[in-house]
Amino acid sequence: MGTNLNKMNTIGLILLLQVDIEEKMKNAPDSGYEIGVVIGTYLPFVVLVGLAYFFYYKAKKRKDGD
Repeated sequence: MGTNLNKMNTIGLILLLQVDIEEKMKNAPDSGYEIGVVIGTYLPFVVLVGLAYFFYYKAKKRKDGD
């Protein structure tokens, strides 16, 4: 049950962020601002996925070494 709740929270967060991104794009003064908004929005998620993979790799390597 906790997994489904986490998925629902994640989907809700993504939808909330999508609305915010669309609003910022609509009010953007030029295309350079739009690129910055996209990079600034998705970069934190990419970094978190990278960190999660790093920790997964380290834990797997430690488990295989024991």
